[in-house]
Amino acid sequence: MSNITEQYDIVLFDGVCNLCNQAVDFVIQRDPENHFKIASLQDKPGKRLLRGRNLNEDYLDSLVLLREDKVYYKSRAALEITKKLKGLWPLLYGFIIVPAFIRDPVYDYIARNRYKWFGKKETCRFPTEEDKMKFLKLEDLEKA
Repeated sequence: MSNITEQYDIVLFDGVCNLCNQAVDFVIQRDPENHFKIASLQDKPGKRLLRGRNLNEDYLDSLVLLREDKVYYKSRAALEITKKLKGLWPLLYGFIIVPAFIRDPVYDYIARNRYKWFGKKETCRFPTEEDKMKFLKLEDLEKA
């Protein structure tokens, strides 16, 4: 199962959060080189990856990025993702100089209010036909 994180960076997100789904669309549109595979924290592939790494499922409030043997959460995950996006987005990685004890409370504030501000879906999103290759499937984990 670890081979998949050697081939791709895995983005785990809250699949019922409208803001999170918009962020996933943003990443998909700016990832023409297919650096990322995406999975909802609530779906089987996401849950299996969390269990396989002995990670706490309490991170359902956080964006999670799995890169090789590293795990990034919250603002660090978002900044790490920007490094591989096309365009000028990698410049945002410069905010890494802002200490996490400042970045993460801002992230947490937005995370706490995301459903109130942006809404929530009843179920996780289903990828469109053109997005399917970006989303992690159980078969990807089994053959890795």
